[in-house]
Amino acid sequence: MPAHQLAPDIPADVLASEQAHLAESRAALKAMRTHAESLSADAAGDWVSQQILQSLLDQRVAALADHPDTPLFFGRLDRSAGDDLPTTIYVGRRHVHDGNSRALVIDWRAPVSRAFYQASPAEPMDIVRRRRFGYHGGALTAFEDEPLAEGGEIGPSKILTEEIERPRTGPMRDIVATIQPDQDEIVRSTLSQTVCVQGAPGTGKTAVGLHRAAYLLFTHRERLARSGVMIVGPNKAFLSYISSVLPALGEVKVDQTTVAGLLGEHAWPEEPMVSAVKGDARMAAVLERALWLHIVKPEEGVVYTKGAYRFRVADYEVREIVASLRGTTRYGPGRAALAQRLAHQVLVRMEQRGESPDDRVQDAVARSKPVKQLVDAVWPKLTPEQVLFRLLSDPAFLAKACKSDFSPEEQEMLLWRKPFRGHRSAKWSAADAALLDELADLIERTPSLGHLVVDEAQDLSEMQLRALGRRCRNGSATVLGDLAQGTTPWSTSSWETVLKHLGQADGEVTELTLGFRVPREVLDYAAQLLPSIAPGLAPPRSLRPGVGSLAVRQGGAVAEAVREALEREGSIGVIVPDALVAGVSAELDGLAHAVLGPDSTEEHRLLVIPATLAKGLEYDHVIVVEPADIVAAEPRGLARLYVVLTRAVTSLTVLHHKALPAQLTA
Repeated sequence: MPAHQLAPDIPADVLASEQAHLAESRAALKAMRTHAESLSADAAGDWVSQQILQSLLDQRVAALADHPDTPLFFGRLDRSAGDDLPTTIYVGRRHVHDGNSRALVIDWRAPVSRAFYQASPAEPMDIVRRRRFGYHGGALTAFEDEPLAEGGEIGPSKILTEEIERPRTGPMRDIVATIQPDQDEIVRSTLSQTVCVQGAPGTGKTAVGLHRAAYLLFTHRERLARSGVMIVGPNKAFLSYISSVLPALGEVKVDQTTVAGLLGEHAWPEEPMVSAVKGDARMAAVLERALWLHIVKPEEGVVYTKGAYRFRVADYEVREIVASLRGTTRYGPGRAALAQRLAHQVLVRMEQRGESPDDRVQDAVARSKPVKQLVDAVWPKLTPEQVLFRLLSDPAFLAKACKSDFSPEEQEMLLWRKPFRGHRSAKWSAADAALLDELADLIERTPSLGHLVVDEAQDLSEMQLRALGRRCRNGSATVLGDLAQGTTPWSTSSWETVLKHLGQADGEVTELTLGFRVPREVLDYAAQLLPSIAPGLAPPRSLRPGVGSLAVRQGGAVAEAVREALEREGSIGVIVPDALVAGVSAELDGLAHAVLGPDSTEEHRLLVIPATLAKGLEYDHVIVVEPADIVAAEPRGLARLYVVLTRAVTSLTVLHHKALPAQLTA
C-alpha cells in the first residue's frame, strides 16, 4: 500500500464529499458571523458596560471573518473508537459548528488536534488515518492519506512540500497546516514557561512565535484578555510583513509594535560605540544612583499651624522617615509616602492635645504648604528626562553616579559633546530611550503584560532587554532570534545572557536547525560565513535540495536579473547596500517596483530593499547586489551579508563587480 494516497487515485465521490463538507463549513461560519452581528450590547445596562460589551462583540465578529482564499480546514483525523469524541475530526484555523452545535471544524489549538502534528506510525495516538488536504486558492482539489495504525514508514508528503514551497507575494502566511513536530512542541509550551528559540534561517522561528501567541490566547483566553499579549519586532516593515498571520487565525486583539514604538521614537544620531556603552546593563545601577542622589538630607523640621496651635515634627524625625523610605520603595511612591508620614506625625501631636483627627485631616495636612515645601526640598519631583539630562551633561554628577562601574574613558563617551540647554529641548537617541524607560520604572512601576513575543532579540542591548523584561515581569515571553544574524555592536553571543537581562533566567533555550523554506544550495552557500560570525553554532540544514537555486555572476546587470525573475512566479527582493538603493532603483526605471523603507507597509511584487532592512523578511527570488559593499558598510558586515543571503525561498542570484568576501570563495 503506498505511503500517501493522492486524490487522482481516489473515487471522485470521496473528493466530492470532502468538498461538500468544506461548503457546509463555510456556510456554518457565515451563519455564526451573522448571529454575532445580530447581538446587541444595549441590554448591558450602563453606558460603560455597553461599550465594553460592544467592543467584545466587534472582536467576535472580526474573528469570525471568512477568508475565501484561505483553507478553512487543512486536515482530517480518523480516530479509533473508545471515548466520547467523534471518530472523524476536521482540523482547521478556527472552530466551526452548525445550528445544532455539531463541530464541523476543530480549532488546530484544541488538545484533540495535537495528534495532527504529533501522531506517527510509531506513536499513532489513537489515530487510524491522517488526511492532508490540498487547495488551489480556496478550492479543495486534492488530498493524501497517511495510514498510521499499520506501522511502517511514511514517506514525505507531496501536499506538505508543495504548501511549504508555494510561491507567495504580500505578507507572511500562517504555517498552521505545515507545523512540524518540533515546532509544535514550542507552540504548545505552557504559559508559565518562557521559551527562547535559536532558529537558523528558514526554520520558521518567527511563525512559531506567532503561532505560540495564538495558542496561548486560545488556551488562556480570559487571563490574557485582561493582561494582554504583545509582539515586538525590529521595524515597522517587519510588522507589516507579519501583520496578517494572527488575524488569519482569528486573533485580532494582539498589539504589535517595535522597540522604538514601545520606548519612544527617539532617533537623534549617535556614534555606535556610545550607544553600546549606554546599552550596557551597568547603566542600570548608575541610573538608580543618579535618581536617588537627588534626595537631600533634611536640615529642618516641619511646622503645621492649625488655629492657635503649632504642631512640629523635628528635623531628626524627618531624617529618620526619609532614611526609612529611601531605597525601600520606588521614587514616586516614596515621595508620596514621605508626605503622608509627615502628616501622620502631625496627627499624633494633634491626638496628644486631645483632638480626634481622621483620614481626611491627614490628607489635608499632607497637601498643606509646609509639608509640600519640605517634601519638594528634600525629595523633589522628577521626570526621567530631568535625571538623564543632568547625568549626560554634568561630568561631576556622572562620576558620582558611576562610582567605579565605568572607566573615565567610558564616562567621557557618555557625556554630550555639546550639551543641550535643558531637558525639554534635549534630543534623545534610540539608546537613550531605554535609559529613560529604566528611570521611569524607578519612579513609577511599569505595568506587566501576560505574554511578550520578542523577535530578532539577538540585536537588542542589555538595557533594551531590561525594558522589555519589565513588560513581562509578571508573565512570560517567547524570545526569537539567531545568534548568527546579530548585526549591532551590542549583539549578544549567548541566549542565557539575553534571558538573564530579560528577567527570565529560568527560560528554556531550544534550537531549530532544520529549515523548510530556504533551499539547501542557498543555505550551504551562506553557511560558509558561519565560522567567522558564529563559530559555536551548528550549520543549518534544509529539507529542500534546491538544485539550481543559486547563481553567482560577476559583472551582471541588475535589470537583466530582475527581468529573468519576473518570468517566474512569486515575490522578488533586490537587496542592495544602503548607499546603492537610489542608483539601483534608477536602474530599474521602467519596471514597476517600490523601495522598502523602515516604515513601509505597501505590498509590491518587486521591491528594492536596503540591506539593513532585510532581516526577518523573505522573498521567492532574491537578487543580492555587491556583497563586498554590504560587508564594508558596518562593523558586523559579514553577519549582515549572512542575513541577506538567507532571505531566498526559491532562488538566489548574487551580482558583483568587486571581489567577493574570501569566505565565499573558499
